[in-house]
Amino acid sequence: MNRRSFLTALTAALPVGLALSPRLLAAADGKFEVTRTEAEWRAMLTETEFAVMREEATERAGTSPLNDEKRAGTYTCKGCNLPLYSSETKYDSGTGWPSFYAALPGAIGTKEDRKLFSVRTECHCRRCGSHLGHIFDDGPAPTGKRHCLNGVSLTFVPA
Repeated sequence: MNRRSFLTALTAALPVGLALSPRLLAAADGKFEVTRTEAEWRAMLTETEFAVMREEATERAGTSPLNDEKRAGTYTCKGCNLPLYSSETKYDSGTGWPSFYAALPGAIGTKEDRKLFSVRTECHCRRCGSHLGHIFDDGPAPTGKRHCLNGVSLTFVPA
């Protein structure tokens, strides 16, 4: 590959790379109440937490201790402590990730996720933009929704 071909390929790939990191772009644009630099996020999060919350990765199924949490309480955003989910809406989905059928009012934002060759609904903290997981249409009543979340994005606060 010559220099011109390399630069042409890089230029063509740039919009794709930017499309894959909308969370970082939104935070940089100040669309969230809580914003931090990449260095600040890295200083406060583990490598796995950073990958999930800031780069939209997914933790391995069955690895979160929150999956087995049964006490009454509230699940908050690890990035900004915003209350996101009540234990009253948590259920065992059998997927290996903490699952809820509804978020607290006004707690999350959603966007279309077209990675993995399908369309899914991604959810994130509405205050800091941290990636939480995805919402699927195979949950229990009363909503029929399954908020399938990464436990590393959450902190449990007992009642």
